[in-house]
Amino acid sequence: MADDKRDVRNPVLFECAWEVANKVGGIYTVIKTKVPVTVSEFGDRYTLIGPLSYKTAPMEVEAEEPADPHIAASLEAMRAKGVKALYGRWLIEGAPRVLLFDTGSQYHRLDEWKGDLWNLSGIPTPPNDHETNETIVFGYLVAWFLGEYVSRQFDTAVIAHFHEWQAGIAIPLCRKRHIDVTTVFTTHATLLGRYLCAGSVDFYNNLQYFDVDHEAGKRGIYHRYCIERSATHCADVFTTVSHITAYEAEHLLKRKPDGVLPNGLNVIKFQAMHEFQNLHSTAKSKINEFVRGHFYGHMDFDLDNTLYMFTAGRYEYRNKGVDMFIESLARLNYRLQAANSKVTVVAFLIMPAPTHSYTIESLKGQAVTKQLRDTVTEIQNRVGQRLFDMATKSNGDYAKLPPTDELLSEEDKVLLKRRIFALKRNGLPPVTTHNMADDAADPILNQIRRVKLFNTAQDRVKVVFHPDFLNANNPVLGLDYEEFVRGCHLGVFPSYYEPWGYTPAECTVMGIPSVTTNLSGFGCFMQDMIERPEDEGCYIVDRRMKSPEDSVSQLSDVLFSFCGRSRRQRINQRNRVERLSPLLDWKNLGIEYSKARQLALRRAYPDAFYAGAEGDEEFDFASGPEKLALSVPPSPRFKSQGFATPGDMGTLTEEMQALSTSDYRGFPWPASQEDEEDSYPFPLVMKVRSRASSVMSGASTPGGGPFRSLSEGDLRKADAALSQVNGHGGINGHGKA
Repeated sequence: MADDKRDVRNPVLFECAWEVANKVGGIYTVIKTKVPVTVSEFGDRYTLIGPLSYKTAPMEVEAEEPADPHIAASLEAMRAKGVKALYGRWLIEGAPRVLLFDTGSQYHRLDEWKGDLWNLSGIPTPPNDHETNETIVFGYLVAWFLGEYVSRQFDTAVIAHFHEWQAGIAIPLCRKRHIDVTTVFTTHATLLGRYLCAGSVDFYNNLQYFDVDHEAGKRGIYHRYCIERSATHCADVFTTVSHITAYEAEHLLKRKPDGVLPNGLNVIKFQAMHEFQNLHSTAKSKINEFVRGHFYGHMDFDLDNTLYMFTAGRYEYRNKGVDMFIESLARLNYRLQAANSKVTVVAFLIMPAPTHSYTIESLKGQAVTKQLRDTVTEIQNRVGQRLFDMATKSNGDYAKLPPTDELLSEEDKVLLKRRIFALKRNGLPPVTTHNMADDAADPILNQIRRVKLFNTAQDRVKVVFHPDFLNANNPVLGLDYEEFVRGCHLGVFPSYYEPWGYTPAECTVMGIPSVTTNLSGFGCFMQDMIERPEDEGCYIVDRRMKSPEDSVSQLSDVLFSFCGRSRRQRINQRNRVERLSPLLDWKNLGIEYSKARQLALRRAYPDAFYAGAEGDEEFDFASGPEKLALSVPPSPRFKSQGFATPGDMGTLTEEMQALSTSDYRGFPWPASQEDEEDSYPFPLVMKVRSRASSVMSGASTPGGGPFRSLSEGDLRKADAALSQVNGHGGINGHGKA
């Protein structure tokens, strides 16, 4: 496959995913937010490939003709065979080039391609799985296009990066057809892992014992599992999004990932520190309005002494840890009552589920409080005008002003009484805002009934289950998700299965403390990066080494401790959380993708990187004045530019591939603003990783431990042995930050 005529200095990148310009889940967020840093690195040498959805594409893509003549010729050849495709610019930040294939235009070839897939790789495909059928057609179209492209373009190396199994069919096809592209495959969650965790199995303690073929077949996903596993093993570089998923993939997909590519976000730093605190205050006042309406007739608690906690995400009752959250709320309720605490907690569960409509009580509550507010505003204006008129007629004699109770006219009093009487309520405030499609079988409602959190006057913890997406046009809870998060005090995400976890990451970027677990990718990432994450407002519950009972107790301890904080302490903690946002910025995490692509090129075109037999000079990507040294340990008072890379592409592969972290990128990404001194008075202690602990199986994951790590002496012996074998001077011996 290697061809020394191809230029590896300026490769062409195709990034392929089912969710390109097609929002389905979290991968859409990954792709969309990563685009600006990828465009800054590749420019117009970068093209995204996805399926054509006629429902969303007209709003997402601006059609235009390809500027690259090889892409134009390839598409022309495919169109001559009946393939329909849309090429243009994706209308997002960075405006990348995008190519969308209409799978329906080639659906008539499905049976032919299914037969070919079976003969080629032995992957079975049942007839009635529509999603797999779409995946096969899409994969064959992508492989067809890549074959057409590299048969016309001989000058530049081509990298194809695929996300998830829906895009993975093209990888074994490229390998079998000997298409001259180098491939990277990223799995964001294993298929089998998601299914196993949804059942009641002790997943992480039994990973090495699962009969993967039997388990996949029992759940009816064997064919999908085969596609995912073939993509994993045929790719030049295999990556995943977190240590915990790397450990899972090693056992379920039977290949240890070459590295970890953490998911990032586009972080917009505020010019002044207090700005995001102001946003919190504004959003909280809107949540206060909802709470007044939802709890009308039972507003016996002080909103100034009320904390808002929430969990959100897909409705996966066990995987997302909703069972643990509700149980911990019940224990928190008991502890607050026992302590005679004046603090009230309103806990929101934002998880879309089948519903019929809003409940009458929810709509009525918002209506009567709105009427009350309008009436009070009207009376307030009249009293103000009346008081002003009397004051102007007093001629400087204060005694002429009437008593304050006379400022309200009889008409005002009657109107106010009518609005107050409307606030009377016979029943308790509802637990849910919607009429559920299957109320009796809903697991969340059943657990709430079991722990008896019915929003009574004695309860210090009130529960609001909102089984729908949030948006500003909602007649009950009229806030967008981002605004809602900013108005809350704590996000709680005690997930059992969470390969990454965008919800706690979004909380961190918005300056809201969060609770996650050491079974989530985000939790492992924070534990790996920061010495004491709980001091920075990122609480991590142990769900790996503790029993469920102990984990629930730890979570309730965290929540109870949070309720004991003063307002000043909470403000201070939000400042601490917000300063972690550079850790999650694509400007820093994007370099891990650069490393993966660089490793793929080194494996595909080794002669282009190392001295040949004739004594050619070894190619160094990072030569020149713009060399980016990333192997230097970070300062505890880090800045958003130039701290040590937070991912682990290097720690898992550098020692085995004779790579140096400074090799990967020979140019700086443009900074969005000038670097500023960290103005926080408290230091942030970053962890510095040792090289010895970085190359063990399952590093930083359940199952990994000191007894499995290699010593520095072992590594020196390996260096010496490899240097004799490869003849390229051995492996770097420096420590990895």
